[in-house]
Amino acid sequence: MLVDRHWSTDEEDPASVRAMPVVLRIERSAPPSRTDVLEAAAAAAIAVCLDDRALPGGEWHDDLVAWVRGRIRKVSRRARGAHWEAVQALPGVTVTVGGASVRAFVPSRVVDLPKELSRLQISGSELPPDEPGPVPPGAVELWLNPRVEMTAGKAAAQVGHASMLVAPHLSDAELKEWAGLDYRCAVRTPSAADWDALVARPDVVLVRDAGYTEVAPGTATVAVHRSFV
Repeated sequence: MLVDRHWSTDEEDPASVRAMPVVLRIERSAPPSRTDVLEAAAAAAIAVCLDDRALPGGEWHDDLVAWVRGRIRKVSRRARGAHWEAVQALPGVTVTVGGASVRAFVPSRVVDLPKELSRLQISGSELPPDEPGPVPPGAVELWLNPRVEMTAGKAAAQVGHASMLVAPHLSDAELKEWAGLDYRCAVRTPSAADWDALVARPDVVLVRDAGYTEVAPGTATVAVHRSFV
């Protein structure tokens, strides 16, 4: 079983903490579906990490390496209207799935967060459950723990961790094919019995949360089985 690495204020100087900001576009008049938001967030997070600008010598490389070498952390915020338009100029990748758009940004020190991002609210990302429909061809399936309640913002960060954990298990050809699908992910919630069967397998990729917001420390939030390819 593989798990993600946790961020801890007990182990790091707060001034050196790095995070990947993830901004969810949630317009008041026409909010997107929860599933579309989560699938866009999962794709946007890995798109930043695998962008050509993240390669050695690229303008994003050093920031991403510094982040990955520490405790990987993502912070989701919500934006609408002019605030959403303002963050498009900051380094990152926007992914749109259905009626949802999410932009993931190059990780940076939290204390250096641009005002366009720092002014955005972290709370208020609640979206009701929906019926997601069939899994799109070629999509990587990410399974949410059915026993854990999370806001869309919290879940967006967790599926972003999961999509990053998928990438090392894919060949160059598979990564190229996935990139051609804009890193399409399908976020689904299994039954409790199916979840238990999935996480019991030795070859599951599992995200466990550090427990600083919404869930208890060590909670398994997302699972991916390596038969996704």
